[in-house]
Amino acid sequence: MPAGPGGVSRRGTMDDNEEPPETPPAADPEPVAPDAPAAEPAGVATTTEPDAPALQDSAGLDPVLIGGIALALLVALAGGAALSRRRPALPEPAVPPEPPEPSQPAAPAPRPPEQASSPPASMLDRMRAGLSRTSAGFGRRLASVLGREHVDEALFEALEEALLIADVGVATTTALLDGLREDVQAQEITTPAQLRSLLQTRMLGLFQGQDRDLGANGAEGPTVVLVVGVNGSGKTTTIGKLAARYHRAGERVLLGAGDTFRAGAIDQLRIWSERASADFVAHQEGADPAAVLFDALDAALARGTDVVLCDTAGRLQSQKPLMAELEKVHRVVGRAVPGAPHEVLLVLDATMGQNALSQARTFGAATGVTGVVLTKLDGTAKGGIVLAIAAELGLPVKFIGVGEQVDDLRPFEPGAFVEALLEPPPPAP
Repeated sequence: MPAGPGGVSRRGTMDDNEEPPETPPAADPEPVAPDAPAAEPAGVATTTEPDAPALQDSAGLDPVLIGGIALALLVALAGGAALSRRRPALPEPAVPPEPPEPSQPAAPAPRPPEQASSPPASMLDRMRAGLSRTSAGFGRRLASVLGREHVDEALFEALEEALLIADVGVATTTALLDGLREDVQAQEITTPAQLRSLLQTRMLGLFQGQDRDLGANGAEGPTVVLVVGVNGSGKTTTIGKLAARYHRAGERVLLGAGDTFRAGAIDQLRIWSERASADFVAHQEGADPAAVLFDALDAALARGTDVVLCDTAGRLQSQKPLMAELEKVHRVVGRAVPGAPHEVLLVLDATMGQNALSQARTFGAATGVTGVVLTKLDGTAKGGIVLAIAAELGLPVKFIGVGEQVDDLRPFEPGAFVEALLEPPPPAP
């Protein structure tokens, strides 16, 4: 059979006279793998497509598109890295600590065995404690004087020096030594140790005839106590402690804030009134002291108060205009309550020494001082000023301050004072 054009066998039509060939029975087709291409029929020439370029992937994507995507990814990664370098890393959130497990309560400490309370200190013991600095110096010097072999003029000179160092004062020291010489001659004293009892007797004689009780109003109305003294002497504190004493005795007390010049004086007295459960009357700072105290006494009369303690402005005794103000206060108080003030207490700082005598003289002339409160006696070695006040001014020392507590304002007892002053020092260990 001739070949057709293109080299492909021509299967033409058969002649009408030719018999068709016998058709072989169809064979079962062989199984073909799903992905394998179907077999071409026999005798048919097949043609193949040329190979795809190397850059074209199996999905048929354009290589230019693939390159653009890759370039965009690289730019995005580079920008993210730069941003991470500029932006600080955020701190990680703090994790709160776990709460501690509840600890078991500690067992209570065993209570110490109760001890019997010590008896209250006697006046002599308190006086010894308050005069510890004075007696330590004066007692040591006195022991040295009395340790001599003979009673002669050298002994009296050494005793004079010891008294002056204790701030007894020249006039009082001279009076004590003159009387002691008379006793030595009259009693023919030859042993220095016997001088101690003679000196004690002479000192106690300085306090004879003095009334140390606080004045009181014998008529109807409150007892008025005017308290004077320079700034820093402990005047306001003394008023507070006196108020506490009166309150413990069952008296109804009122405090009048007449110190209107010193900053903080009114508030200080108000605090003491609260501690002592006392009434309180005050004006503003800078007010007229006489007007303040007049109103305080008027309130005391209306309330049935038993005792009125009047604070006054602290001032130097050398300032005459201010001392004239005190004289005015004294007159106004007398008009508000007839017979007032019933007591004028001068508060003196024991550490001032002989200057306290000058204060006592000036305040006494302006206000008629009737008694002295000697403060800070526990902080000085000049306790001999008590003897000078009694001898030269004739003023009774009614209270002494031997500490900061409320109960450290003590009534003055001459016997305990002199005994504590002359007490020999304890032997050295």
